[in-house]
Amino acid sequence: MLRSLVISLLAVSGVAASASALAADSDNMQVYKQHCAECHGADRLGGMGPALLPENLRRLRKKMASGVIANGRIASQMPGYGKVLSADQITALVDLIYTPLKAVPIWGMTEISASHVEHVAMSDLPSKPQWDADPMNIFTVVETGDHHVTILDGDKFEPLARFATRFAVHGGAKYSPAGRFMYLASRDGWISKYDLYSLRVVSEIRAGINTRNVAVSSDGKYLMVGNNLPHTLVALSAETMKPIKVIAVKDKHGVSSRVSAVYNAPPRNSFVAALRDIPEIWEISYDPKVKIYKGMVHTYNEDNPEGLAEKGPFPVRQIVLDDYLDDFFFDLDYRNLIGAARNAKNGQVVNMNVGRKIADIDLAGMPHLGSGITWNYEGNPVLATPHLKGGQVSVINMKDWSTVKIINTKGPGFFMRSHENTPYAWVDVFFGPNKDLMHIINKRTLEIVKTIRPVPGKTAAHIEFDRDGSHAILSIWDRDGAIIIYDAKTLEEVKRLPMNKPSGKYNVWNKINYAAGTSH
Repeated sequence: MLRSLVISLLAVSGVAASASALAADSDNMQVYKQHCAECHGADRLGGMGPALLPENLRRLRKKMASGVIANGRIASQMPGYGKVLSADQITALVDLIYTPLKAVPIWGMTEISASHVEHVAMSDLPSKPQWDADPMNIFTVVETGDHHVTILDGDKFEPLARFATRFAVHGGAKYSPAGRFMYLASRDGWISKYDLYSLRVVSEIRAGINTRNVAVSSDGKYLMVGNNLPHTLVALSAETMKPIKVIAVKDKHGVSSRVSAVYNAPPRNSFVAALRDIPEIWEISYDPKVKIYKGMVHTYNEDNPEGLAEKGPFPVRQIVLDDYLDDFFFDLDYRNLIGAARNAKNGQVVNMNVGRKIADIDLAGMPHLGSGITWNYEGNPVLATPHLKGGQVSVINMKDWSTVKIINTKGPGFFMRSHENTPYAWVDVFFGPNKDLMHIINKRTLEIVKTIRPVPGKTAAHIEFDRDGSHAILSIWDRDGAIIIYDAKTLEEVKRLPMNKPSGKYNVWNKINYAAGTSH
């Protein structure tokens, strides 16, 4: 029965069943099935959680893995099983996940191309929105509780549509530069293109087996997909959703790596990727005039092409660091990248022009830099970020990278948001006993001016603002959850809409303009 269950699950994911996935002791497999398979996949190839294979666990020693299973993992939804499983069961699980599969499924250009699905032809799409609302003030609300997305009118705060997504869609919806098309990445590798004008899924393709996220180029021509399995970056045509190039993620010694995240860097006409298993960041240019030579960016001259190392599309510039980067953030002109590793004691600043680290930052509490925001404080640009360990928000001067202030909170936070038209920054208390709290910080005084508890006992998280910053929208991360709309000036509740674990909300205007107060 277990064998048929695993094979059926593998068939749904589109990946051929591996004999080694069934070779483990039946008791251990039963424990894995009961406690791990829902998030990590019956095949260990990943789902909502990462793949559990030796190739993806190089930075996690077995002893540490036992601790993660027993105690859970900070900055994730991984619970602790120390009170549920015996020490022997935990040891057996560790042995299982460090056992290689006889063959990791291949997912290259052939497999990606074959997965392409066209639901509606681009030529059949309407020329204007088929609804009456501001196209720039639309929200995508990702409901992870039942794998749906709600399209929300940001003026009336009323749903325009709700549709089923692929399994375990990643929260970060991305938009085409004009805001018409939305792109979603699921944890099991599917990239979906959705037309906001007609409220229809246009096309889909499976770019990986276990995927981290997707980025959209500033010209709207390309998507770049970062994968945890296989260890690849995949360039897609944003129009056709067909693959252009598969880039193997390896260092000069042949050591491969998962992709922590990939983002678009608009002024640079490039994608930038952080790598989880090798201490490098990669810059992948989509500017046809740019080539890479000896690790530096050069404008291509057709009359003098001598010595250019990469002449094909999407040349890769590898910047070697002295530490890993699990998470990162750009300054406003995308000249400097600010990053931190899960196991690091400090943040590091990498100047993208010179291709090396130029400063360390005192960020010892495991900052969530992907949620960092910026504003001007006393004439200087500052970066503010919550910490995944310890209740604090760090405010950093972005001119000299000194710490301006540590703001103490009621516990570790995950998301921080603001808007240029509001004097406030909102930060959650995502982890620990105070997860139902949300702090509101005055950006001029750097003081917490209000703390709210929207629904006692349920996690309050992920603020997003509407186009003009007049409203702040909060999520209650629960299957019986909601989004709650607040007046951004009075800080009073305006409206709430029931939702099924709304993990994230993404405003079209804020995202396509790379607003300082939202994630990119």
